[in-house]
Formats: sequence, C-alpha cells, structure tokens
Amino acid sequence: MTEENKDILSAKRTIDKEIEALRMMESELDDTLTKALDIMQATKGRVIITGMGKSGHIGRKIAATLASTGTPSFFVHPAEASHGDLGMLTEDDVVVAISNGGESKELSDIILYCKRYGIPLISITKNPESTLGKTGDLVLRLPDDGEACPLGLAPTSSTTATLVLGDILAVCLLERKGFSKTDYKQRHPGGKLGAILQKVSDLMHKGDEMPLVYEDTSLQEALLTMTSKMLGCVGILDKDGRLVGIITDGDLRRCLAPDMFNRRVGDVMTRNPKTIDPDTLAAEALKTMNTTGKGITQLFALQDGKPVGIIHLHDCLRAGVV
Repeated sequence: MTEENKDILSAKRTIDKEIEALRMMESELDDTLTKALDIMQATKGRVIITGMGKSGHIGRKIAATLASTGTPSFFVHPAEASHGDLGMLTEDDVVVAISNGGESKELSDIILYCKRYGIPLISITKNPESTLGKTGDLVLRLPDDGEACPLGLAPTSSTTATLVLGDILAVCLLERKGFSKTDYKQRHPGGKLGAILQKVSDLMHKGDEMPLVYEDTSLQEALLTMTSKMLGCVGILDKDGRLVGIITDGDLRRCLAPDMFNRRVGDVMTRNPKTIDPDTLAAEALKTMNTTGKGITQLFALQDGKPVGIIHLHDCLRAGVV
C-alpha cells in the first residue's frame, strides 16, 4: 500500500469517527437543550463562554457566532477570570462553561463566582458526574465515544462535537428571535459578507442623479439628460410621475435616422422595463441584470410605481457585489 493510500484511509477513519460522534450526540438530544435555550434567550445580559485549552479555542468561535447572529456574547479566559476578569460577569448574564472531561481546574473560580451570585451556569461536558457536570444548572452532554486521534488523546471528535453544539445553540436562538438578513448585515458591514448583504437602496443613485423625463419630451432633450447623468439610460414618466418606459443608449443607436430628433420619447422607449424594489439585495439586482434575455446594465428602483433610485451594473461591481 502506498503512503498516499495510507493517508486517505487515515483521513476516512477520522471523518467516520467524527461523524459517529455527531450521530451519537444527535441521538441523545432531549429537552435539556430546550431548557438551555430558554435560559439563554431570557437572559437580560450576555452569554459568557469559557473554557480552557482546545475547549477555549472552540468557545471563542461559539461566542463569535452567537454575537453575529443576535445573541450578545463574548469569551472569558478562565485563567484571566481568576485575575480580575470575573468583573466582566454580571448577575444578568448566563455562563456556558466547556470542558470535555469536566475537571478543568481553571474553571473553579468561575464556577464558584456563578454560584455565589446566582448566575445561571450551563455546562458542556461528556461527564455529567464531573465537577463541572454536577455544579451546572444544566448539562449539555457531549458524546463519550473516544477521539478520532489513534492515541485517544488529542481533542478531535470531542472538539468537533462541541463546535456543532455551539452552532446548534446559535441557530436555534437565531430562529427563535426571527433574526433576518438585515439584522445580519448590521453586524457584518465589512468584507465580502458586507458587500453581498448590501441592498439596492445602499448603492442606488437618488434624487437629481436619476435620469428622468416625461413621455412628451423630445428625443433630443432626452439624449441631453441621458448624457448629463452618465448612467446609459433615461427613464420615462407619465404625468403622475410613474415609470412607464426606458430608453438606453442601445435603443438610441437602433433608432438612428435623419428625423430622429423630431420624435418624442414615447415613440422610441421600451415600455414596462425591468425594475426592482429598493429593499432587494444588490446581489439579486446584479443577478437580474445578468440573466435578463438581452442583458441590461441598469434597473430603476420603484415604490408605488414611482422611481426612487437607479442602480447600475458598475455600482454593484465597485461595491464588491459579484
């Protein structure tokens, strides 16, 4: 057997072992999870995550996921807690302490502090009979099925299970609270997520930036408006200010003729153009532009049939919406 085949077999054993641990955790889920979620949702303060070693690394990720999905949360290192960071905890908080075996000595001061001040303590451990298990108000049990590590020592299956349990808590709370894409965007204004979650209203040109004329306007005047606004089109309004058509620079090229400037925009415009709601995600606007039969580069945003803005393909690309 080649070294490559040995590596692949080892990888598959690791995957299988970790899936097995997750399946065991799934089979053991009960109403303790619901009770833990009730406590976390009802807290007037924050969800404080703590743990030592690998449990701490996973705890940091859990706290970050909770915070980004609508549950105020942060991580407290148990060793630092013993040297002043216990002051970060309030009686309105809830503490989630993680320890696979449940006997991390560094957690003792946080446990005692929770008991002294009546702070709810949710324990995450594989051993309900451990110190952490016995002192917790609730125990969310990790699967006791060994590690994927062939030595049975390095946290592997246990940390995967802890990470998944943290995701379960975050997703359940997100769903309970009705957390929306808009809420998510407010917590992720930067980077790729921030770009993807921008709305049309965040990027569109408004007010005097919009190229608009009425349907009895001459084609010559419409061309001047289109040129001055530099968006490659002009929107056509009826007497009530509702959008009834559009003329693009492509439309103008197609109607080139000696008498073109004697015509009115109503003779040339494309009626019932594609439009979009200003609250639509910019990514969806980009998809609409790219998938429309002829391919378009701009969309008017309407409210009650009246244009409130216009978004151009280049606006999306500049904002990183791809």
